[in-house]
Amino acid sequence: MVTSSTTNQDEGQYDILENSAGEILIIIKYRNGGPENPRLVYDGGAQALLYRSRESAVMLDGIAEEARQPLKSVNEVLMVELEDDDVAREYKVPVRTVKNLDALIK
Repeated sequence: MVTSSTTNQDEGQYDILENSAGEILIIIKYRNGGPENPRLVYDGGAQALLYRSRESAVMLDGIAEEARQPLKSVNEVLMVELEDDDVAREYKVPVRTVKNLDALIK
């Protein structure tokens, strides 16, 4: 099982977990507004960008070394949004691999 977690003022905490079948689960705090055509953009480095909708995106900073290759090798992840320790929402998100995430952000 791979675990990666970080905390910052803007995005809060997240966890990345991998099961024995190689499937990835990412847990984030609940966000208002449902996901619309969500996707996870990732370049294999320390950051990934979750586009939830036109109005909502979440930057996952500080992805642990041991989580990077498993995350880069899957086509989709299961996102879980927690509100007060309860699952408020879960949805599958395709992973889009890019060469350089920084170039897309700036």
